[in-house]
Amino acid sequence: MIKNSQEKFFTLSEFRHEAGIPLILAKKLIIWGEINAVHAMDGTLRIAQSEVAKISQIIKNPWKKTYYFFRALGPGVITGASDDDPSGIGTYSSAGAKFGLGLLWMATWLLPMMMAIQEACARIGIVTNHGLAGVLQKHYKRKIVMGITSILITANVINIGADLGAMAKSLQMLIDVNFYLATIFFAVVIIILEIFVGYHTYVKILKWLAFSVLAYIATAFMIDIDWNIVFESAVIPKIIFSPEYVFAMVAIFGTSITPYLFFWQTSEEVEENKLAKKIFRKFHRKDNRGMASRIARMRTDVETGMILANIVFFFIIITTSQVLFKNGIFNINSAEEAALALRPLAGDYAYLLFAFGIIGTGLLAVPILAGSGAYALAETMKWREGLEEKFSRARGFYAVIIVSILVGLILNFFHINPITALYYSAFLNGIISLPLLVAIMIVSDDKKIMGRETNPVWVRIFGWMSIVFIAGAIISAGVLYFNS
Repeated sequence: MIKNSQEKFFTLSEFRHEAGIPLILAKKLIIWGEINAVHAMDGTLRIAQSEVAKISQIIKNPWKKTYYFFRALGPGVITGASDDDPSGIGTYSSAGAKFGLGLLWMATWLLPMMMAIQEACARIGIVTNHGLAGVLQKHYKRKIVMGITSILITANVINIGADLGAMAKSLQMLIDVNFYLATIFFAVVIIILEIFVGYHTYVKILKWLAFSVLAYIATAFMIDIDWNIVFESAVIPKIIFSPEYVFAMVAIFGTSITPYLFFWQTSEEVEENKLAKKIFRKFHRKDNRGMASRIARMRTDVETGMILANIVFFFIIITTSQVLFKNGIFNINSAEEAALALRPLAGDYAYLLFAFGIIGTGLLAVPILAGSGAYALAETMKWREGLEEKFSRARGFYAVIIVSILVGLILNFFHINPITALYYSAFLNGIISLPLLVAIMIVSDDKKIMGRETNPVWVRIFGWMSIVFIAGAIISAGVLYFNS
């Protein structure tokens, strides 16, 4: 209850308008204890005028305001950045080198589909407070869920192996190190971090690693580009019905709308809810966040992450098409060749910048790949799970993480070209995504599961559009392959 006072008090909505900050940031400032709020008689929060003045003074500094905004973001931005993992970078670079701007339109057309699918996944996590596998198991036969989980983990392990290999090759561009020792080093570091660092700390590490993808955005502005052609290519699809082109379409879809992100997004919304409740208890506050409020916060988060992912996709295609494709380099067979795309920005230090991007995004993505499979299997087997749990309380969950990373590590001892492996793992993800997308759209539109929080119309339209798109691409790839 608000005490008698001459001081003016604002609702949360009024507070965020007075301070000139996004709603998601306003809520987080209260949760973090940066702003004091009191409960009115109707149960809503009220913020005093003095608190508004305090935060307004702090965020006059644009760097401080930006810092707070990114600190407020959660699973969505991490999911989006991890979408541009070494697999994504390798796939986009290969496509840009082979087809120039011919596949740039996918960056534009896939964005609303990516937003729709990730929002559907996040909605499932928020409404049910269970991960995707747990929800599927309640409404579908266990054999079906186990089959989906097995396929997911298999694809993730291949992706982990390819990512570790690309990271090791990139480290070799920086220092003279044995490839196998480098892969072992990265695998061990990631296992230690994921097991012994709690989610509340680990999520901060992942969030700031997301900035490693910015190296690929900056490059495009340092080379001579005809932006009229770029924007035309980004809007008007020019599809070539050849096996190679359609294969690249499926691979790009598979690395953009990728299965492991579905499970990760859903499970991390559950983790975020656990973390928020813990923070509320710490400050002796009641969690009065409504479902609509949680979904609104999620949407800001998810859209920021997906936009970040697609901007990186957009600029990698532009850069590789202008630097590699135009100079007759149509096939990327090594990390060194892909690094040529960054030479206009960094000259002789292009390899350094490229290596930073690969290593940074790999450190971000590999834990998410392993973690998404662990969440799925743990929920299917009804094990205790969660990155906030200690190893002794969730041995099965962490065992899946360890085994996934170690098997991915072992794949690198079979002398597989990392860039080639990345490309084919992206294609495999594209195929696997089809049945998962169908399941996600059915579950997220089921009123028995979601109640009043089924998908809004735009999510329904673009979600099913993504299913039609990937189904058509897979069928076309098969027909063209057998007729070639």
